[in-house]
Order: sequence, then structure tokens, then C-alpha cells
Amino acid sequence: MSHRPILVLGATGSTGRRVSALLGARGYPVRAASRRGRVRFDWTDPATWEGAVDGAEAVYLMAPDGVPVDPGFVELAVRRGVRRVVLLSSQAIEEMGDTRLLDAERAVRGCGADWTVLRCDWFDQNFDEGFLVESVRAGRIVLPLGGVRQAFVDADDIAAVAVAALTEEGHAGRVYEVTGPEALSFGEAAEVIGRVAGYPVRYDSDPEAFVRDQVAGGLPREAAEAAVGAFAALAARGDGVPSDDVLRVTGRAPTPFSDYAVRAAPAWM
Repeated sequence: MSHRPILVLGATGSTGRRVSALLGARGYPVRAASRRGRVRFDWTDPATWEGAVDGAEAVYLMAPDGVPVDPGFVELAVRRGVRRVVLLSSQAIEEMGDTRLLDAERAVRGCGADWTVLRCDWFDQNFDEGFLVESVRAGRIVLPLGGVRQAFVDADDIAAVAVAALTEEGHAGRVYEVTGPEALSFGEAAEVIGRVAGYPVRYDSDPEAFVRDQVAGGLPREAAEAAVGAFAALAARGDGVPSDDVLRVTGRAPTPFSDYAVRAAPAWM
């Protein structure tokens, strides 16, 4: 790697800020970009793209949930000299029909630069930084996934794999299954969280309860019912299978969910 900067998109998000911090701690020049940051980047505003990417050596590529990765940006980045692209993707995107991430993976694979795809399981941080934090505080997590298990992964481990792929050789053309070391159901995860939070956290997998909660929160019923269908496809896939990719790429084992919960406990108090 040269001394040109590494562009990190979503630099204020769960993974982006960790990628930026880890790169900086290791002495790499970082260009941390976000919609409201010093380096502005907005997927909906192509006028912000060139200034963010110009002169960058590599890109940590991600887009917020529901926002497509525009292939025009990927083409621009490579045209402007980016040699390495690391895409944050997700597991089970085929089963869930996630065309947004399937299209993003296709764009990256065909971009002409070295590419690496990180297919991550559910983030641990969904429970303390993301969309489930208020549910945990209320003592009730509602998701229509039954008892199917997920290999919940810590965002710090995702960042460590991303930084390795951005800065080291040997990761080009690889798809990494980035998971935690064990698979837990949401009910089991809720029990772990409840123990460290000091109050019961119940898991409700009833689809109609999920729809009611989503509609009460302002989501149109049609969208809530479509989400139930996507969750059903995920559940039909069966239990998540932990991989050893975090260990192989970083040289250290991934973080157990119980360790994450202890660290995150102040968010639930």
C-alpha cells in the first residue's frame, strides 16, 4: 500500500467509525466521509463523490440500509485510481432477495480493482447502538424469527477484518463470512442481555405482534408484512453457522456474545 488515503464511507456508523479508528491507530492516512462530516459524502448527491474519492488508494464501501450502492460511484472510484475496494455486505442475501446488496456485490466484483466482500451476520451492536436498543430497554424484543439461531458478530471484529483487507495482501477476490464464534437464537441472546442488564428481556417471535409494533411506530402495514416475509425466508434458511474467517484473517478469535453484552451493558441501564 502507498501513503495515499483510505476512504471510509459511513464513517460515523457502527462499522465505519471503527474502521476509521483502527486504521488511524495503525498509522494509515484515513479520509473519513459521511453526510455531515468534514469530508462530505452522500449517496443521493453525486456532486459529493469526486471530492471524497479523489486521490484515495482504497475504499471501505458501504451504504445505509435501504440505500443502493450506485455502480457509478464504484466506476468513478476505480477511474480515479482506487486500487482496492472492501464491501460491507450481509449473509443470506440470496434467500432474502436482497437485490440492493446482490447488485452491490456484482458492481464490486466487476469493477476492475482488487475487491473483497464481507458477508456479515447480525451485528451485536444492533442491540445497543442500532434498531433494537429501545426494545431491549423496554424489556421486549419482537422479531418474527422463531428459534432460528444467528452467529451474531461484534462490529469490532468486522472492522478488524475490513482493515486487514484494506491494508494487507492476500485478500483480493475473497468473500469472507464474518461471524461470531457461536450461534444463538434471539431468545438466548435476550437472556444473556437480561442477565447483564439486571432486568428480564423477553423475546416475542409472533409475526402479528411484529406487524402491530411496526405499524404503531409509523411503518405502513404493507411494508411491515413484507418484512415478515423476508424474515420468514431468513428463518427457512436455518441456523447460522459460525465461520473461522475472523480468526484466519486477523489472527484472533471473534468476540463471544456474552463478552459483548458485558461491555454494552451501560447502554441498557
